Amino acid sequence: MTMPKDAASGRLESQWDDARARGMSEPELLLYRSNLLGSDKRVTNYGGGNTSAKVMETDPLTGEEVEVLWVKGSGGDVGSIRMDGFATLYMDRLEALKKLYRGVEFEDEMVGYLPHCTFRLNPRAASIDTPLHAYVPRRHVDHMHADAIIAIAASVNSRDLTRRVFGEEIGWLPWKRPGYELGLWLEKFCRENPEAKGVVLESHGLFTWADDAKDCYETTLEVINRAIDWFEVETAGKAAFGGEKHGSLPAAERRRIAAALMPAIRGMVSKDVRMVGHFDDQPAVLEFVNARDMEPLAAMGTSCPDHFLRTKIRPLVVEFDPSNPDLDATLAGLPASIEAYRQGYAAYYERCRRGDSPPLRDPNAVVYLVPGVGMITFAKDKATARISGEFYVNAINVMRGASAVSEYRGLPEQEAFDIEYWLLEEAKLQRMPRPKSLAGRIAIVTGGAGGIGSATAERFLAEGACVVLADIDAAALAETASALSSRFSEDVVRTVEMDVTAEDAVAKAYAEMAVEFGGLDILVSNAGIASSAPVEETSLGLWNRNMAILSTGYFLVSREAFRTLKAQGIGGAIVFIASKNGLAASPNASAYCTAKASEIHLARCLALEGASEGIRVNVVNPDAVLRGSKIWSGDWLKERAATYGKDKEGLEEHYRQRSLLKRSVLPEDIAEATYFFASDASAKSTGNIVNVDAGNVQAFTR
Repeated sequence: MTMPKDAASGRLESQWDDARARGMSEPELLLYRSNLLGSDKRVTNYGGGNTSAKVMETDPLTGEEVEVLWVKGSGGDVGSIRMDGFATLYMDRLEALKKLYRGVEFEDEMVGYLPHCTFRLNPRAASIDTPLHAYVPRRHVDHMHADAIIAIAASVNSRDLTRRVFGEEIGWLPWKRPGYELGLWLEKFCRENPEAKGVVLESHGLFTWADDAKDCYETTLEVINRAIDWFEVETAGKAAFGGEKHGSLPAAERRRIAAALMPAIRGMVSKDVRMVGHFDDQPAVLEFVNARDMEPLAAMGTSCPDHFLRTKIRPLVVEFDPSNPDLDATLAGLPASIEAYRQGYAAYYERCRRGDSPPLRDPNAVVYLVPGVGMITFAKDKATARISGEFYVNAINVMRGASAVSEYRGLPEQEAFDIEYWLLEEAKLQRMPRPKSLAGRIAIVTGGAGGIGSATAERFLAEGACVVLADIDAAALAETASALSSRFSEDVVRTVEMDVTAEDAVAKAYAEMAVEFGGLDILVSNAGIASSAPVEETSLGLWNRNMAILSTGYFLVSREAFRTLKAQGIGGAIVFIASKNGLAASPNASAYCTAKASEIHLARCLALEGASEGIRVNVVNPDAVLRGSKIWSGDWLKERAATYGKDKEGLEEHYRQRSLLKRSVLPEDIAEATYFFASDASAKSTGNIVNVDAGNVQAFTR
């Protein structure tokens, strides 16, 4: 299949290592094969496809040898699956289910019988695809969603194309929703065609099989490679998607436009549940969004069930002309376009709904195509938004191939609806864990590489937020991001090098955040310095430096936050990390104390301005947070020790003993108070101050 020059293309190479596989058990070979297949998106998309093996095991009750089906469990991903991701079921019990089958109109009830077939009380739920693997009379079965195969399967003459490409070696079955009946179809095909190595399922994907794990893996690659080779020949010299209609804007301009569009779209689709965005302008995407046939192809919807379950049946095409760009006009037109999509989706629901259909779900688009710019996707979390984009790239590849050799055909509307609103799919959604308190929220933490900043980021990430760490210290920023990414995934952590006193740097950081995550919900303004000197020894430079970082810097990051939050129109939270010194003066720290007092009063002003927009602004006042704080790594520690007549080692004890509670204040304590103000737990709080200082009577608010 033809691809843009730098897109993944070419033949698949076998990654099977006989030395590594030697000595593996059959279940271990299944895992090895699964991970190899899932490691290449040309073979199958994330979460798509299934693998299985029929293995002889010892029955724990009888001690006899029994045949057990090992098959990818519900909701798993073959690329990342581990041994506990496979369901295990007695084959004799799966065979016995045939006597209970009452016909296609009752096939969904068969899912309820699968737990009764479980081997060794395995808690992994079996997927709806289990019968498709169980009833194929071969020991090893692969079900993959390779783009090159689905391009054949989604063509109007897919049966003829299958015969042209594969001859008698690979069969073809008409569209049938995955389930028990399709399992019986596959069994019948295999028994009637014992020499066949697999079958193409119309509008769906590929099944291949063998009696050896390695043979099954290599058969799968061989069949996909044959399709890839055929497309390379058939599409050589042909313009994809009817040829180019628009040219791509330069990369920096594409990101600038995406940064403006994404918060606006996010605000419109996040009224009920916060969404997170993803931007993709890879060559395959640009080729499609710039093409003459993009709009009619996009309107036809996707074909493979896995594709439209992730992307909805069709995308929204944003009205934008890259040859005569008018961003203001595009932004002004978004509300009407998004509302029209919602109404169209609601009409689709009403046309197709059945008496027992689940209620209408979120009617907003998942995929937004922007000519000359790229693709934007929104979902409830970053990983899902990214994966949804990957699925639509799969759909683009399918449409490219099918429309080049035949005519592309999306799944019929009613069939698509019946899968999207399948009661079994609804049951799976209902089993999903309850979202965490900051799920879908996007936060930026300035001074993110320091003790308080990194502790706050960790607290937010633990509650499901996406976090941008902003700091001027590139090395510390990279180290902090690496540690947090390893714990919470690379999807949810981003970094920006940012000097809070530089207007352009602040604006650039927010634009990067908009492109990476789609907007903003929470600003934690925490960047800081500290200085200590008698007033007569305080230079103008020292005074101005305190004011620039602690006062002007807080103003600049807040002003940019207000701009983004107002563009979204869904409220937000700003938390200033000020200081006890903003309320209670300290000797030999006039510049620092004055700047901190400025922060507190700025927060009060912003609370007044933001209230009508649902933007809450609150303050956390720490005191004497020594551990992990970068402000104590320089002269400040020595200077404060000298002020109180202590050595460096005695300063922390001095601070502990001067507090009313006689306790040290840690970064995690500040993070907890910041989380309170950032979360809905404080939804009715703005303009407030929480002191986290172990008790300081001079700092009591009055």
